[in-house]
Formats: sequence, C-alpha cells, structure tokens
Amino acid sequence: MQATRLIAIRHGETAWNVDTRIQGHLDIPLNDTGLWQARQLARALASEPLSAIYASDLQRAHATARAIAEATGAPLVPEPALRERSFGQLEGRTFAEIEAELPEQARRWRQRDPHFAPEGGETLVQLRERIAATTHRLAAQHTGGLVVLVAHGGVLDVLYRLATGQELQAPRTWQLANAAINRLLWTPEGLTLVGWADTQHLDMATRDETTA
Repeated sequence: MQATRLIAIRHGETAWNVDTRIQGHLDIPLNDTGLWQARQLARALASEPLSAIYASDLQRAHATARAIAEATGAPLVPEPALRERSFGQLEGRTFAEIEAELPEQARRWRQRDPHFAPEGGETLVQLRERIAATTHRLAAQHTGGLVVLVAHGGVLDVLYRLATGQELQAPRTWQLANAAINRLLWTPEGLTLVGWADTQHLDMATRDETTA
C-alpha cells in the first residue's frame, strides 16, 4: 500500500498568539517562549528518520521548522501553500476588537460559516481545498517515508477534520497547541489520525539554564 507518515506541527508561540490577535498572512516572529518550544520540539524529533520538512514560508513557521532541520539534518523546503488562512481585513485585530467593530463578520466567523470570507480573505472551504491538495501533493512525493509539515492553527484544524471526517462547521473539541506533535497517515485515499496533541516534550521540560 502506498502510504506516507506525516508529523504536522503548529509553529511555536508568538506575541500575537498571547494577545489573541489575528495573524493570518502577516509575518509575525516567534517570541522567546516560541523559540524555546522550537528547540524542545527539535530535540524530541532529533532521532526521527525524516525524509523532508515542508514549512509555511511565514517566519513563525519557518523558524520552528529550521530548528527541526538543524537537529535532524533533513532538508527544509519553504511551502507557501501551507500558510495560515488569509483573514483579509481582520488581520491585526484582536478577537475583542472584531466583536466590537465588525459584529456581523464576527458572528459568521464564530458560527464557522464555511462560505464566509473576511474582505480580502479566504473561506473555510477554500482553506480546506488548499490544504487537502497541498498535503496530497507533498505526501505523494515521499511514499514510504516520514514527512514533517510545519504550519499554523487553521491548517492543523483542517488536517484534523480531513483525517476524522469532521465537517467544517463542527465545533472544535481537539487541541491546536503550539509546537505539539501530531501524527497522521496519508494514502491516496486520504488521511487517517495516528496521534494528536503530544506535548510531552514541552510539559516535561524545565526552562532552566540548560534548555532556555
């Protein structure tokens, strides 16, 4: 059977994650916690036999992926199609600001309207199509191998839904933790879930002089 093992990673923490500010395609760097998370993640994956690492070209994802590449020696390839959902005019705003300034858009977003696109942004349907096609394209190049995809919360949400058959409007009951390890199996028929939201490498680590 043709199959590719996938490790899907959400980038490390950024200041805008802490502020609940929408990042989308804006190029926000990792904060100190995010840089630490990337190093811990790299240590956890150092012995994995990776075929390749594909990362969103936004710096928060690319920096996370670069730490993995340095630890494993696997080739790192920028992949713009792994970017976060484009949120158009909502980018740069906090959740609270969107609720106050754009209540109708906030309502449609909160209700997960699959056909709602913020002005200048993407719908959930468009995001799902982009991520499904990109994952298929990348995984098909590495049949029998193990590939890391480093991306964003919205991308990871879509991957989980694709692997479990969840509809776009279904309430999210799974975690999308920064720098967690999420494992999937790809075949030409689609994705299946192997393991999700493994944060043991973060939970057990102590941020002292040896790990900071």
